[in-house]
Amino acid sequence: MMLRIRSRDGLERIKIDNPQATVGFLKSQIESQLQVPLQSQTLSTNQNLLLAKTLEERSRFTDMSNPQTPLPSLNLTHGSIVYLAYEGERTVAGGPGVQPAGSFGKKMTMDDLIAKQMRITRQENPHCELVSFDRETANAFQHYVNDTLAFAVKRGGFMYGTVTSEGRVEVNFIYEPPQQGTEDNLILLRDPDEEKLVEAIAIGLGMRRVGFIFTQTISQDKNDYTMSNTEILQAAELHGESDLKEWVTAIVKLQVNEDGAADVHFEAFQMSDMCIKLFKEGWFETETAEGADPKLSRMKKDVVVGGKDTREVDNDFFLVVVKIVDHQGPLSSTFPIENRKTVVTMSALKNHLDRSRRLPFVKQIADFHLLLLLARYFDLNADVPVLAECVLKGTPIPEGYQLLIEFMANAS
Repeated sequence: MMLRIRSRDGLERIKIDNPQATVGFLKSQIESQLQVPLQSQTLSTNQNLLLAKTLEERSRFTDMSNPQTPLPSLNLTHGSIVYLAYEGERTVAGGPGVQPAGSFGKKMTMDDLIAKQMRITRQENPHCELVSFDRETANAFQHYVNDTLAFAVKRGGFMYGTVTSEGRVEVNFIYEPPQQGTEDNLILLRDPDEEKLVEAIAIGLGMRRVGFIFTQTISQDKNDYTMSNTEILQAAELHGESDLKEWVTAIVKLQVNEDGAADVHFEAFQMSDMCIKLFKEGWFETETAEGADPKLSRMKKDVVVGGKDTREVDNDFFLVVVKIVDHQGPLSSTFPIENRKTVVTMSALKNHLDRSRRLPFVKQIADFHLLLLLARYFDLNADVPVLAECVLKGTPIPEGYQLLIEFMANAS
């Protein structure tokens, strides 16, 4: 069988002839095939191993610490992923497109010299300590892509929330811009006027844009990559638009569990500093050739990876894993969401107010998607900040605004 080994160097493969092999045998194969000394290896089926920064933290991952443990007892089968952490350095074998570094006497241009210095290495630590998702917000997004879209086409949105001084990102709502999703691509049809409304609401709520979230489709699950080259380009472009060093890119996908059923799975990353630098400086080939390997990003000029010159870089080199937790945020997420298949109208506002009439009015409208609908009818500079600030502080909505909102709802 073939096992996939994910480490700080990316995704590699190990061939195991005996499917009943033990952990100890796997380690010996990693040593011989990947040149990682056996005594330096820490293995686990838990991806959080790659977040461990010290030997003490790595020692807590004990599921593969016994060399006598048979691999099948760990539910490892053909194609399974094993996570590898190790001390020291090694030379990673070159992939497609790797060429010799040059020949004696070759004339080099200034661009050639600069390219020789563009070394791509894995960034060990994110600028974002962790990302926390408001539970209602995360559920509203994943339920739609699971129940309505069935993960057949891609979907995306901008995450909004706060960033603490320690680098902790809290996501409290997701704005889904106009878009067109296909099986392999996500085209954002961004509306500058609508985004002005979104930004005004966010500022009033004491929040800001903190990242981008998108889904991968069922068909992508058959591919051997974390993010495709087109996803890397889109994520780098959106990250590069922001001046936020803690910017997070999140992926939602279906993942087969131990019982063979599919679970919705969230992953979070930061695009590495090197990735953003390369994108801003125009190193990436932005047109993807037909038949190109989706797990490799193509460069316009040679870069150095693992001591080798190449124009194709494993996408995993550009990803820095971010830990995910959840929290209960200050907003609800029960109002119909913008730019989906069903157009949001004032009748939705009436239904929402009728359902929540037992709550204080400020709580009834404490939903970003509801505020976005209202913002289309209120003054952006005068009214929207007042409503958002009331929601932020939990103070009563001025009577005039409440009467107007109720009138708008009942007039539908």
